[in-house]
Amino acid sequence: MGEVLAFWFFAALTIGCALLALLHRNVVNSAFALLGTLLGLAGFYVLLAADFLAMTQVLIYAGGILVLILFGLMLTPPVTNERRFGRILVAVAVVGLGAVAFWEKARGAVWHAAAREELAAPAGTVREIGLEFLRRDSWLLPFELASVVLLAGLVGAVYIARRRFPREDV
Repeated sequence: MGEVLAFWFFAALTIGCALLALLHRNVVNSAFALLGTLLGLAGFYVLLAADFLAMTQVLIYAGGILVLILFGLMLTPPVTNERRFGRILVAVAVVGLGAVAFWEKARGAVWHAAAREELAAPAGTVREIGLEFLRRDSWLLPFELASVVLLAGLVGAVYIARRRFPREDV
């Protein structure tokens, strides 16, 4: 019963925040509503016992990508016609057509439900993925090279941000 309640909670959170992100007039508030949508998707991953995907969703998308979106919003000059009703109407029409297409495909599909006792027990994946990353003959070198590239990008970003430009007084 708890899994069903958690599913409906995450479904309501995801769909509600997605609609709020779509329909809100303030772009920054829409970005924070997107945070709720991404966290709701991470909740679905937790329910599916995909803990690595859930943490990846939180760290990369809800953390990193959303911060990049917010920085982009803060550094972009505001536009007076950010949210026009026509754009929202087109988005709602596209989502509606996608939902109708999905419904038609789902109705025609043959669904097979397995009994609960036939399914394997969910197991955590973080330990296995972490050990696979650290095996010397597998992913250790690319993993470390990716960290060096990310560190170089971070140092370059700090250098560019700290560089002083000469001021021209007009």
